[in-house]
Amino acid sequence: MANGGSNNNNALFSTMVRSGRTTYFVDVREAKNGNKFISISESRLDADDKKQRTTVRVFGDTVEQFRQAIDEAAAAVAH
Repeated sequence: MANGGSNNNNALFSTMVRSGRTTYFVDVREAKNGNKFISISESRLDADDKKQRTTVRVFGDTVEQFRQAIDEAAAAVAH
């Protein structure tokens, strides 16, 4: 699912990945100062079926380094 923010009120872009009891959301948002950042959230059900959510924000100046790190990690998993 990719969109221009129709499901996320202030997301410029949003996509979702489901994996069992865990859902990952990857959003591009704009801060109040106009700078864009990536928000990566993990939403999961714990043992008591309570929702737990963790979010990581990656700001514009480190997005490329973060992407390279993810690419390298994904390549290591694939081998």
